[in-house]
Amino acid sequence: MGRGAARSRCPPRLERWLLLLLLGLCRWTAALRGNDNSEALPESIPSAPGTLPHFMEEPDDAYIIKSNPIVLRCKAMPAMQIFFKCNGEWVHQNEHVSEESMDEATGLKVREVFINVTRQQVEDFHGPEDYWCQCVAWSHLGTSKSRKASVRIAYLRKNFEQDPQGKEVPIEGMIVLHCRPPEGVPAAEVEWLKNEEPIDSNLDENIDTRADHNLIIRQARLSDSGNYTCMAANIVAKRRSMSATVVVYVNGGWSSWTEWSNCNARCGRGWQKRSRTCTNPAPLNGGAFCEGMSVQKITCTSLCPVDGSWEVWSEWSVCSPECEHLRVRECIAPPPRNGGKYCEGVSQESENCTEGLCIQDKKPLHEIKSQNIETASDIALYSGLGAAVIAVAVLVVGVTLYRRSQSEYGVDVIDSSALTGGFQTFNFKTVRQGNSLLLNSSMQPDLTVSRTYSGPICLQDPMDKELMTESSLFNPLSDIKVKVQSSFMVSLGVTERAEYHGKAHSGTFPHGNNRAFGTIQARNKATYIQNLSSISTTSELKTTAIFGHLGGRLVVPNTGVSLLIPHGAIPEESSWEIYLAITQKESSLQPEGTDVLLGPEVTCGPSEVAVSTPFALTIPHCAQVNSEHWNIHLKKRTQQGKWEEVMSVEEETTSCYCLLDPYACHILLNSFGTYALIGEPISECAVRQLKVAVFGCLSCNSLDYNLRVYCMDNTPCAFQEVVSDERLQGGQLLEEPKLLHFKGNTFSLQISVLDIPPFLWRIKPFTACQEVPFSRVWCSSPKPLHCAFSLERYSPATTQLACKVCVRQVKGHEQVLQIQTSILENERETITFFAHDDSNFPAQMGPKAFKIPYSIRQRICATFDTPNAKGKDWQMLAQKNSINRNLSYFATQSSPSAVILDLWEARHQHDGDLDSLACALEEIGRTHSKISDITETEVEEPDFNYSRQNGL
Repeated sequence: MGRGAARSRCPPRLERWLLLLLLGLCRWTAALRGNDNSEALPESIPSAPGTLPHFMEEPDDAYIIKSNPIVLRCKAMPAMQIFFKCNGEWVHQNEHVSEESMDEATGLKVREVFINVTRQQVEDFHGPEDYWCQCVAWSHLGTSKSRKASVRIAYLRKNFEQDPQGKEVPIEGMIVLHCRPPEGVPAAEVEWLKNEEPIDSNLDENIDTRADHNLIIRQARLSDSGNYTCMAANIVAKRRSMSATVVVYVNGGWSSWTEWSNCNARCGRGWQKRSRTCTNPAPLNGGAFCEGMSVQKITCTSLCPVDGSWEVWSEWSVCSPECEHLRVRECIAPPPRNGGKYCEGVSQESENCTEGLCIQDKKPLHEIKSQNIETASDIALYSGLGAAVIAVAVLVVGVTLYRRSQSEYGVDVIDSSALTGGFQTFNFKTVRQGNSLLLNSSMQPDLTVSRTYSGPICLQDPMDKELMTESSLFNPLSDIKVKVQSSFMVSLGVTERAEYHGKAHSGTFPHGNNRAFGTIQARNKATYIQNLSSISTTSELKTTAIFGHLGGRLVVPNTGVSLLIPHGAIPEESSWEIYLAITQKESSLQPEGTDVLLGPEVTCGPSEVAVSTPFALTIPHCAQVNSEHWNIHLKKRTQQGKWEEVMSVEEETTSCYCLLDPYACHILLNSFGTYALIGEPISECAVRQLKVAVFGCLSCNSLDYNLRVYCMDNTPCAFQEVVSDERLQGGQLLEEPKLLHFKGNTFSLQISVLDIPPFLWRIKPFTACQEVPFSRVWCSSPKPLHCAFSLERYSPATTQLACKVCVRQVKGHEQVLQIQTSILENERETITFFAHDDSNFPAQMGPKAFKIPYSIRQRICATFDTPNAKGKDWQMLAQKNSINRNLSYFATQSSPSAVILDLWEARHQHDGDLDSLACALEEIGRTHSKISDITETEVEEPDFNYSRQNGL
């Protein structure tokens, strides 16, 4: 009765659960005891009321070092059993070590299990993935599985894939040391040592060690010289690379010149010198010694001392009441000059005027008075007659000497001022009737001059009012007969001969001409696109930088040549050292016929770099862009050194794209190499733009002054080359360069010097005009045309020069440069020019290199790459940005809008004209926000709100 009551108290449902639990435990025990087959372990046991197990600790990835086994562990709650499964197979229970505890907070059972994994087990596994293990935990409610933990054998090979190489770099140059550590598991961490001391890039902003294990020193310092070692290490071992020796050298620089020494000759011609030392800075660590002379000598002339000499005595004065008269003389015949001695002796004498008969104190007063009056009147009479005779004689001698001096200088004065339009020096034979050069305007000259001209005809056009009104100090003289002879041809390569006869009108010396050449006020100089102080004198025009996935911009300073690498053009996790160079030596590309090399030969590389999107190369040119007059081609040099044509600028092609702007050509390319622009003139109206610049410097003779006139391509790199050469010669830019439009009409070029001040300067014979044949000017690229003129001043006291330089093409364009300068270095006016600020940032990497922020760019591409009912939106974007040709090229790109924006970035690298882009977007009706508010220096990303019209 009692047992039956006890059974009745136990609910039937609970008895059923207890039976199922006992049955499950029996099966579980039988499975574990029956055999060793790990697959017999069940995935789950019959469910019972409770909670699914959750893992408090899961197995972690592990590496087996050498032969030491590793331990994997699991910890779960609540858990009746935990077993490991490795590579899909159950681990035998005998290999498990388990611990059981109770969680005090919940009262649930906590189980922790350990297993060992040996090196042999991992090596014996040959599956497609790494050796792995995971835990399976059981509770009353069911099973739970942990994460898979991989087990790998750790190692580190001995040999580096790439050891760093030693380098010699100039101070402030970039140092890049490459290091590729040995293969290993896990991947080795790299650390750099300098002279066995670790380098911490966090303490030195000039050093970067994060770029693909490479060591980058942005601006080399003298302290950066040393031995560099790449250290690779992982949990297995450490490896050292070969040491690389870095030498930072300093090229020598000249100090400032010392003051000129005194002339070594006390009297007459001698020399004076100045010196400089190669100490600014001194060459260090094998740097080059300064080029040029350390001592300069020039001739000098010391004025010889002239001793003074007395003039003749004056007439005796009238007898004084004291019976004495006086006479005087001055030390002016000549006066002492240049340190000469003063006259010896007295300048005044007195004596008794009565030959000792004066007895004033012994005679009555009335006798003395009458005698004195009589004597004084006689002396006054004779003195007046003598003074009149002497005055007439002096006047006659003065007029004679003046006429002689005017006759000596008359020919030269007429020569330099009579026909100011002439470009040559002339010789005159004059028949004088009176003195035609007297300053008195009342004396009208009657002058007949015959004039012999040698050289080519370079006479000024009489219709040129500007030159005719400001050309000379003299008005044209009367009756000048001009005869042109062909006995001597000054022009370069010109064989034409001609005669010219003309007649000028009479004139007089103008009054009121107060033009002073001794002091010339400095003129205001307009700005220009170059800055002479920033132009480099280096002979190698090359720049390099390391670029990665973010892209960037590379610029050769002051040359107009640049390279734009878009974002994403270089694959991720890779970087390249990209270079951009200009060939300064004679180009291997020789144009045929009248073809012209329009710009510099540009090389970008390395050639093995593969880009996924086109990069933009900008090359300046000197052609006046007009498709009716020019056919412009892009050529590339092959590996064999031959040149092949890539495309014509007006050609429709999908291989590359050329956009021709007035002064530069922007090219989209997919491969690096050497490129050049060739122009084929279609008509005689084809214009090649030349830049005309005038430089001057003193010659070895202190009285001589050289003017050098250059006609070069209107490209920044051509102008930089000329300035570099002139700086080495001590030349000074005298006037802002001007633009000359040189036509392909086969007419020659004339260069002449006008309006030389006649009393202060003279130009050496047969050098006032030079004529250059058409072929030499048209095909002179890339070397500039150079003409020199030699001037001579009459006196060392002349320190100012004012003249004109005329450069004109026969039946073509003309430019006149006004020269007004001091020939002394300490008084020269510096002509300041303003350049693009690319000399300070020749390389820009990442977002700083682009004008359009990357997020804005992505939104523009996402919007305009999508077609709509009106046509492809990127086509409208191209047309609004003045890209109307060869649109098929953009259609082949994965993102046409991105390539159009890359081309926009290349065109606007200096101005960053975001307003024009904003206007283009607003005209299409795609945006209402003003991109012009975006600047490069903004830190926060601006909003770019799109209109919801048209389905956007």
